[in-house]
Amino acid sequence: MTRVVITGLGAVTPVGNSTEDFWNGIFNGEVGIAPITKFDATETGITVAGEVKDFDPSARVGKRESRKMDLFSQYAVHAAGEALEQAGLADGVDNPDRFGVIMGTGIGGLTTIEQQVIKMHDKGPQRVSPMFVPNAIPNMVSGNVSMRYGAKGVNYTVSTACASATNAIGEAFWRVQSGKMDVMITGGAEASVNEMGISGFAALTALSTESDPLKASTPFDVNRHGFVLGEGSGVLILESLEHAQARGANIIAEVVGYGSNSDAYHLTSPTPDGSGPAGSVKLALEDANIQPSDIDYVNAHGTATGANDAAESKAMELVFGKNGVLVSSTKGMTGHLLGAAGAIEAIAAIGAIVREELPVNIGLTEQDPETAGVTLVNEENKHVAPNYVLSANYGFGGHNAAIIFKKWSEN
Repeated sequence: MTRVVITGLGAVTPVGNSTEDFWNGIFNGEVGIAPITKFDATETGITVAGEVKDFDPSARVGKRESRKMDLFSQYAVHAAGEALEQAGLADGVDNPDRFGVIMGTGIGGLTTIEQQVIKMHDKGPQRVSPMFVPNAIPNMVSGNVSMRYGAKGVNYTVSTACASATNAIGEAFWRVQSGKMDVMITGGAEASVNEMGISGFAALTALSTESDPLKASTPFDVNRHGFVLGEGSGVLILESLEHAQARGANIIAEVVGYGSNSDAYHLTSPTPDGSGPAGSVKLALEDANIQPSDIDYVNAHGTATGANDAAESKAMELVFGKNGVLVSSTKGMTGHLLGAAGAIEAIAAIGAIVREELPVNIGLTEQDPETAGVTLVNEENKHVAPNYVLSANYGFGGHNAAIIFKKWSEN
């Protein structure tokens, strides 16, 4: 089968609006969680979020074009532009029919939906924007990226809640590996930090009510109390090794394995024994044809909710043995980007390969005994140059997905 390499990365995140800024942020332990500024959140009981800061749509999206896109699509188009520039493909590819897009989003154009429902309620149905549907529907994250960058191959959006971007990356990986596509734009985008998004997750009692940004998102901590909603986008350019080498591309890392399965258990909770998430990781290892002991680092889903962190820790024990691998969640810095989480966390895992250092599990003061079976990354053990890294995400509805990246070498 065809080897699949990564030649470009793009990021719009709460800790930086480029891949380099994002890496600088997470490897310096910077917390991008801050008081909510997008709306008056007083009545929701939630005070902080992982908002994207100083985003300039004119830089790559364009002011005029941005008016035709919900914010989640704007984030994706911007991140895809950065990734293609890094890959040396800003001007397109020789065969656009073998140039595809698979993106992930959990919710889609929630800002557009919220605004237009309010308009309909206040001013009547005749005042609903003609751009309501094209802006709101989830598939437009891949549609807008495809149109902007001339990708005429496979084009679709995956929506598997918080596993969306990881599933998208895995499906794109398989497309290139099978020889169906030469180049894929893949990742995820989300922009649900608005009154409806915050209110909805608050009603589920899933969100942290902590007002101190440094204490709000605390994955694996004994006093964790919910996740912090984040927003942004991450994009990877996947390419067949043959195609990349033929054009002299710089190779960042390699994609080697993907696994996905279902808990078939509960609307919002993972299987308590960790068997569901563990199954997706085992499938990724089988796909990569490597052993659990080969994995040097796991970027965990690590939402800082009681059920998720405990179940995920059990999953890691089932796969790697007790304290068998170094683990961290970067959500202590970014918050939870829902359908885009797997994209920026894949980029974080790849960053560990590039920077030869692991991101610390920020926000931890006392590890929950229920999660004691995993060894969390801290200032003392972060100096590792990983060869294989794994990024895993799990979503409402029982969706589990895991992807494995490898340090690039000819062998």
